[in-house]
Amino acid sequence: MKKIVFVLGLLAICACKDNKKDSTDEEEDSYVIPSSEKSSEASPLTASIQRGKAIYSDLCVTCHLPTGKGIAGTYPPLDGSNWLTEKREESIRGVKYGMQGEIEVNGETYNNVMTPMGLNDQEVADALNYVMNSWSNKIDDIVTAEEVAKVDEKR
Repeated sequence: MKKIVFVLGLLAICACKDNKKDSTDEEEDSYVIPSSEKSSEASPLTASIQRGKAIYSDLCVTCHLPTGKGIAGTYPPLDGSNWLTEKREESIRGVKYGMQGEIEVNGETYNNVMTPMGLNDQEVADALNYVMNSWSNKIDDIVTAEEVAKVDEKR
């Protein structure tokens, strides 16, 4: 009889622990958006920048780095890049089709290959909106999928 009471006691303790674990798991899985991050609706530019950040993290960060500083003499910087501010169509073309050959960014010459990333027009626009509004960059003129579609491969 003592064994049965002992086993029932163990089962009761285990059941209590399982219930605690379940309630903790539910609490950990839920996320409350801080009031500072709530908005009725994100602007088209903000939404594009958010999507572009994921694209940048997946495809661009290896060469241009998380800081957007690039690698001197090898991969040009995107942070503070005069190429982005002065050569919008070339920037779109480079992301859309890739690029090779000599370019000058912020007074430094780069001669490397950027392979095409296989992005659709909206993804190209999103990636560019992210880099054009990250780090020290602030280019509010949104790149749209329609604008990207108009850029052809030939320079």
